[in-house]
Amino acid sequence: MATKTVDLVVIGTGSAATAVAFPCRAAGWTVAVIDSRPFGGTCALRGCDPKKVLVGAAELVDWFDRMRGKGVQAQSAGIDWSELMRFKRTFTDPVPQRREASFAGAGIATYHGRARFVGPTSIQVGEDRLDGRRIVVATGAAPMTLPIPGAEHLTTSDRFLELDELPSSLIFVGGGYISFEFAHLAARVEARVTVLHRGSRPLERFDPALVEQLVRRTRELGVDVQLDTEVTEIRKADDKMVVTASSAGKARELEGDMVVHGAGRVPEIEDLDLGTAGIEYGKQGVLVNEYLQSRSNPAVYAAGDAAAGGPPLTPVAGYEGEIVAANLLHGNHRQVDYRAVPSVVFTIPPLAAVGLLEPQAREAGLRVRTHRDTTSSWYSSRRVAERSSGFNVLVEEGSERILGAHILGPHAEEVINLFALAIQFGLTAKDLSSLKYAYPTHASDIWYMLGE
Repeated sequence: MATKTVDLVVIGTGSAATAVAFPCRAAGWTVAVIDSRPFGGTCALRGCDPKKVLVGAAELVDWFDRMRGKGVQAQSAGIDWSELMRFKRTFTDPVPQRREASFAGAGIATYHGRARFVGPTSIQVGEDRLDGRRIVVATGAAPMTLPIPGAEHLTTSDRFLELDELPSSLIFVGGGYISFEFAHLAARVEARVTVLHRGSRPLERFDPALVEQLVRRTRELGVDVQLDTEVTEIRKADDKMVVTASSAGKARELEGDMVVHGAGRVPEIEDLDLGTAGIEYGKQGVLVNEYLQSRSNPAVYAAGDAAAGGPPLTPVAGYEGEIVAANLLHGNHRQVDYRAVPSVVFTIPPLAAVGLLEPQAREAGLRVRTHRDTTSSWYSSRRVAERSSGFNVLVEEGSERILGAHILGPHAEEVINLFALAIQFGLTAKDLSSLKYAYPTHASDIWYMLGE
């Protein structure tokens, strides 16, 4: 067994890990990175980047369908799934080699294998042991284990994004990002899709009225969205999957070609033997202070989905990695700030949010003025024949600060960034409404969203 001593060991090679490793190496530290999967992390290989490639094709098909009879005359548009997946792989396949080469080019030692702690600052990976002056846990997230008989038959989102052929019928367990995004995609490939969610409201982090609109739009696509429905068993029967679900005290069976796990992800830290290093953790990840330093082992930091605290989003992971690098190199001085983190569900149309929901603002004792409307009759929606769109913008009375913004509709994923900018830098409703927007653009709707 070989033992190597370095200044920093980073577990993971995604956005958070990269944002830590390179600055520390540039500062002269000896650095090692470890990953049990191909280098690159979830977003680049198994998450947001490949997903958006597929969504882009679905958007084109949907736009075509909306505009048929409004000047678009071709008879049909469709998706060749296998060809689309080949195109997707042109983005994902080169990532591991490029990422590993970039680490090696910077003088960062690379290790493949599953890491586990064997001491407060010692990591075992395969036959090698790494003793680090500092350790950063940036392992990302994995699908949560579901206590359902037959859960081993579930297809993960990782696997879904690698399917060479899309089954003709799919059942999604859970009503979060993954289920809705993939359901919208599969529906545009003309698959029969069912979403089973045990709660009364899916996408709980988003504005309820806009979620309700999105659910209606999803059902109009032909997706069978069943709420207040709990999956109690999954089993394989010949060449089909059978799901037993319970609703209102009654059990029934649903049949499909594939059952997909869409019930959430959790930090991928369970097998790191954190207890051996005296690292406290919970369901949300490694317990850290405001500097992203472990509360119980000061030599250890955590960032991204592995750290408890921030929302599990790629930009947050990169941001937290920068915070950790700065605190490692210059002592704890930078703290996290999650006030202005936009989040998007890449359905068609997309649903986006930043800042507070109305109940959160009122619970915080803030005086709130809301600007809410459905916008399917607005020019920006009508010209692309989008029937489902709306917004809710929260403004603090007195200061006129933007407290939150929630948008459903075309290009919501882009417009939300302007509201994030306003929240981050304390811009007021007057500041935003006085901006001279290019017109007609979706961003120019902000003037109307603020009641001007």
